[in-house]
Amino acid sequence: MTDKTAIVTGGASGIGAGIVERLRADGFNVAILDLNPSETDDLAYRADVTNVEEIASAVTSIRNKLGPITVLVNGAGMEKYRRFRNLSFEEWERIIDINLHGVFHGVQAVLPDMLEAGWGRIVNISSSSTHSGQPFMAAYVAAKSAVNGLTKSLALELGPHGITVNAVPPGFIDTPMLRRSEEKGLLGGTIDEHVERTPVRRVGKPADIAAAVAFLVSEDAGYITGQILGVNGGRNT
Repeated sequence: MTDKTAIVTGGASGIGAGIVERLRADGFNVAILDLNPSETDDLAYRADVTNVEEIASAVTSIRNKLGPITVLVNGAGMEKYRRFRNLSFEEWERIIDINLHGVFHGVQAVLPDMLEAGWGRIVNISSSSTHSGQPFMAAYVAAKSAVNGLTKSLALELGPHGITVNAVPPGFIDTPMLRRSEEKGLLGGTIDEHVERTPVRRVGKPADIAAAVAFLVSEDAGYITGQILGVNGGRNT
């Protein structure tokens, strides 16, 4: 796998950082695209996934340094808690832009490399909220639901070219974002209370999502595409 170059958007923290760590351990050359990249990681690039020029510039730099990009994990995202009647259209657009349009830009930027190679792996990080909805998160749920639909369509279109496209909707994962939401009282209970409602009786870890992604980008998963692989401890089945 050492000759395969991967990009993880939103890879500087949380779930994205867990995915970067796992893929590097598996032998991939992994570059990070993030709004706040680590200054100590020479494969971390600053880019706003909603900005086509920034994405293109970063991808060009990565390609020149590491070679063609044949693995893409779209992990960049942004939540928004807001009662729908108080949600402005500008807020709605921003959430859609980051969570959905960011996936569009990322795929279009790396697709030429995958088509030329006749091989590629795309994994989109969506959300378990797409299974059942979530109050006060209409824009986020709408965007992530669209990501699942986009995943299925791209799988059908790109499969003949040796490119698989799958989505992983994380469940209740222990990240700094989750802890901040708990502190603000936005979770509908504490993390411990949610654990009691989770069949496996623990909160998820970024490594749990990373393990699913690592499988989906492997050679072993070449016959799996268009799938929505929930990693949620049984909270959504």
